[in-house]
Amino acid sequence: MSILSRARADIVAMKGYSSARSLYKKKPGMVFLDANECPYEPFIGAENLSRYPDQQPQELIDALCRLYDVSSRNFMIGRGADEMIDLLVRSFCEIGQDNIIICPPTFAMYEHSAILQGIEVKKSPLLSDFSLDSDVIKKTADENTKIIFVCSPNNPTGNVMDSEAIKDLCAYFKNKSLIVVDETYAEFAGVNLIPEIENHSNLVVVRTLSKSYAAAGLRCGVAIAQTDIIDLLLKILPPYPLPQPMVQTALQILKPKNLQRLTHKREELLRIKETYITFLESLDDVKKIFPSDANFILLHVKDADLFVEKCLCENIIVRNQSHQPGLKNCIRISIGAEEEMNRLIAALQGSDTQNVYDDRVASIKRKTKETAISVYINLDQVTPLRINTGVPFYDHMLEQIAKHGGFSLVLECEGDLDIEAHHTVEDCAIALGQALKQALDDKRGIGRYGSHELILPMDEAQAKVAIDLGGRFYLKFEGDFPDTYVGNTDNPLPVDMVEHVFRSFAENLQATLHISVLGENTHHMVEACFKGVGRALRYAIRIEGNDLPSTKGTL
Repeated sequence: MSILSRARADIVAMKGYSSARSLYKKKPGMVFLDANECPYEPFIGAENLSRYPDQQPQELIDALCRLYDVSSRNFMIGRGADEMIDLLVRSFCEIGQDNIIICPPTFAMYEHSAILQGIEVKKSPLLSDFSLDSDVIKKTADENTKIIFVCSPNNPTGNVMDSEAIKDLCAYFKNKSLIVVDETYAEFAGVNLIPEIENHSNLVVVRTLSKSYAAAGLRCGVAIAQTDIIDLLLKILPPYPLPQPMVQTALQILKPKNLQRLTHKREELLRIKETYITFLESLDDVKKIFPSDANFILLHVKDADLFVEKCLCENIIVRNQSHQPGLKNCIRISIGAEEEMNRLIAALQGSDTQNVYDDRVASIKRKTKETAISVYINLDQVTPLRINTGVPFYDHMLEQIAKHGGFSLVLECEGDLDIEAHHTVEDCAIALGQALKQALDDKRGIGRYGSHELILPMDEAQAKVAIDLGGRFYLKFEGDFPDTYVGNTDNPLPVDMVEHVFRSFAENLQATLHISVLGENTHHMVEACFKGVGRALRYAIRIEGNDLPSTKGTL
């Protein structure tokens, strides 16, 4: 007896739809005149948008199978984990006859998908510690129970479910019910039931790129199960579910270098979580914080409605979970970036954060063939301060501008450093200038002038810097550096780029910038320039009132 005997008989008997792209394997030089597509792209620069994509693009299948260490025969891709849940309910449950079991408090989409299909929902509540109650699940099930949903780590409680209990359910319900384990947050917890697929014919694991891979807007989810289940699901998956831009972006995410970056980001997020749990525990409003293995935490607070309202007053959105069984006055909070969590803490402590966070903030994304850059600036905060360009000495120099300028800067760049540092160095300076200009907005109230002669010593070196944020670009740079490169790494900073950095920065900031530097040590001379620019900026961007610092009426 196979688990497919429990699937809908009409789906098992149904022949899957044969789309135009499923009939022939693509080969170089093929001319496709079979799908009524247009022969031209919708705009200049577009690629492959005029053609239907494959239902299951092989290149993406291969990349995701490498990620999850699974065979392609046990694997399918859809539009987020939500589509996987919906497909499972539709393929196994008969309307008005079958039922599913969920374990509240848990993710609402399981119940929602069932109700949409006219399927009964039976409930087996979690125990007081939010663990599975296997005995109650077994008692709740009947001959028409087709699917049991288990979320691990569970949303909204954040805890991992015992793997032995899940495997016991798989064995108990063999050839009777699917055990669907939603591992949406698994990467944060280090859990993985995918290897158990070969041991249990009724086990389905659902994963997604939405959470730990930071791609919620992409809508890419997968189902992993034995081949007969995957083949059944593919029958009812639409013929062209995956947009070509999504496929290309997912492939970019899954490149080894980016996966390594995301691993570091995940670790950083978990460190932020632990730090802010300590902050939140100290607040009078918070009675308890439940243990969490995910990128969110569940709080038991004195008054959930009041807690939400306090956050809303500062434009911060959190999730009230009081509607869930056993979660009265409980709030779920996603772990954000450090600056977002600082804003939450300030709001809960009663600080006025509106002006601090909403006025002089900028976020810039800049992408060329050579570089991809993300810049975040807050001119009225000093943290966070994180720079990663791939050129360590340059990172240190940009940090000097922000540190001595007295503002928060988060800058990341992925550039063609395998060729040389030129594009990375130049493009980061461009993006930084653009972000500062955006954050300054109409410049009302600023000092405008950094200094007519700010003198900054650095051991034997000395830099003189003056800046005017008057809206006109001009650079005067005087300096003769002894060395060609600075920085003892595989990616040093070319010294001939230093003047170019300030030129690109000033041009995009629309500022007049004068720099002169003297010295004997290249490292000291370069550092004096960057520190000097930071110090000049500190005075120029400082709020001194509400007037526009110009007789012309505009800057």
